[in-house]
Amino acid sequence: MAPVSVTPARRRPSPGVLRCTLLGVGAMASPRFRPAGLLVECGSARVMIDGGLEAVPTSPPDAWLVTDARAELIADIRRRARAWGLLPGVEPFRAGALDVQPMPVRHTAHPTFGYRIRSGRRTVVWAPEFLVFPRWAAGADLVFAEASGWNRRIWFRGRVGGHASALEVAAAAERLGVGRLVLAHLGRPTLRALDLGLRPSFGEAGVEAASYTLGRSGTVRRSVVRA
Repeated sequence: MAPVSVTPARRRPSPGVLRCTLLGVGAMASPRFRPAGLLVECGSARVMIDGGLEAVPTSPPDAWLVTDARAELIADIRRRARAWGLLPGVEPFRAGALDVQPMPVRHTAHPTFGYRIRSGRRTVVWAPEFLVFPRWAAGADLVFAEASGWNRRIWFRGRVGGHASALEVAAAAERLGVGRLVLAHLGRPTLRALDLGLRPSFGEAGVEAASYTLGRSGTVRRSVVRA
């Protein structure tokens, strides 16, 4: 797979627009998709979150953030980021109207995070791995979330953590007033369910190379650009 080409093939968003592009929607070792990763653009600011392998931007971002400093792909992410003079980590980022903050999630035995992304009154959440839907994501305009399992949780050995199921994520997101839910960490059980035509009660499966754009009103529009 080649990296998803989104810049400079696409112009940067207009002032006041927040654009989030999925460079990958796969869980670890996905047979079908690149690793889950998000490119956030707001004005001249560009931030990459997670990804790795082929899920990388085609030009340097201002920062490369991760949700897990011990993730399986952290060595690959560090190598790629180092080529651009960047050091990936769990960090906040602020530039212009863009404010990106790490927020804790329950996932495994060591600290792991999601990100709350804000620009003006608009809020986007990137939380690709967790065992329990984070309450701090309540009311967000757009949430990119876990979907490793379909109708049951995936537990780690010793039950020190694990992955929530797509169906419980959908139910929690709807209950907590999320505007739009995008499942962006698709595991094999979820892929099998989607292939059978099953769908969650709320939300949708993420699409690689899809951009989710929020204008000043907070309305989310999706478009897909292929390399």
